Amino acid sequence: MTVSGPLAGVRVLDFSTTFSGPYCTHQLADLGAEVIKVESPGGDITRGLGTARSPGMASVYVASNRNKASLELDLKRPGSRELVRSLIERADCLVHNMRLGAARRLGLDPETALAVNPRLVHAAITGFGSDGPYAGRPAYDDTVQAASGLAWLQSLGGRDEAYMATAVADKVAGLAAAQAVIAALFWRERTGRGQAVEVPMYETVVAFTLMEQWGGRAFVPPLGPTGYARMRSAHRRPYRTADGLISVVVYHEGHWRRFLEFTGHADLLDEERFRTVEARNANIDELYALLARLLTRRTTADWLKIFDEIDVPAMPVRTLDEVLDDEHLRAVRFFQEVTHPEEGAFLAARHATRFSASPPAPPSEQAPPDRLGDGRDAVRRWLDDRPRAGREETW
Repeated sequence: MTVSGPLAGVRVLDFSTTFSGPYCTHQLADLGAEVIKVESPGGDITRGLGTARSPGMASVYVASNRNKASLELDLKRPGSRELVRSLIERADCLVHNMRLGAARRLGLDPETALAVNPRLVHAAITGFGSDGPYAGRPAYDDTVQAASGLAWLQSLGGRDEAYMATAVADKVAGLAAAQAVIAALFWRERTGRGQAVEVPMYETVVAFTLMEQWGGRAFVPPLGPTGYARMRSAHRRPYRTADGLISVVVYHEGHWRRFLEFTGHADLLDEERFRTVEARNANIDELYALLARLLTRRTTADWLKIFDEIDVPAMPVRTLDEVLDDEHLRAVRFFQEVTHPEEGAFLAARHATRFSASPPAPPSEQAPPDRLGDGRDAVRRWLDDRPRAGREETW
């Protein structure tokens, strides 16, 4: 195992499960942090989700839990509580995504943890902000997609309401939590003090959803309803070509001018309804309907070549299996094999961000995902060190 990256030397104690918390600590581990994943008896539920060679090592678990040492603990037992206290004393960060009442009962609330280690960054991913009327409610990806307006947005253009076919709310919250942890660690480097960080899924996804959808409600008093016409157009979709599907974004004036000149419709941009970006946005359905009609006249390959020549963004519509065989991803070595001594080889995606001076180790050089409870060596290494909080050993 190679430990490198901008977070090398940072110790993270991870009590999270399912998607949002593990996705947060997955980012931190990829960037070099040493993560101990504390799992309740039986392990994280994601150990059983997806395809598996053997029980407890299913594809969903494997995808976001490499480079983490697994510790199986029953946190309701007094001995386990003492061990956790000793690990907290040596940690830089604690992450959980349980409800705050459950965290308090287990002694993982920020007040208790920061009393043990004042330099700790305590990060809690919650469903809803703790000072609002929804505080304490359970939250999952589907319910947050619904409550935040995401599911409703999928219904525009005559479609039925639908969830996005990926755990976008969980993963957005996980990314936000990783960002918050890194920011709090930076603040600690300046001040020497830890702090509690709360990342509510609902508020995080509402902000994510509204960025381009504020419309007239961005102003006080409102100048109109919410919405961004281009995003809501029924014609904003992959388009049919003569032999398949293509995604093309004819977006700014240069794109439209070059495309319309190529197809013999350049005079449209002289019309009042299409002359400015505001006018085009207000009448985007007409432009997209024209685009859809014109694209049926040539094959996907022909259009990709044309759009490349006139510098308009376009890509083929791929299946996930085709993505795994993509030539660009192969050239940048995005997918790599991770070999587990007992489980065999897994395919993993490397961290997408590039660092010129502190690059993270690639997946092939990181520790593979642990089987449940296999992280005892990492726990011993932590316990062999003096508490980072400057306290004497208590366990």
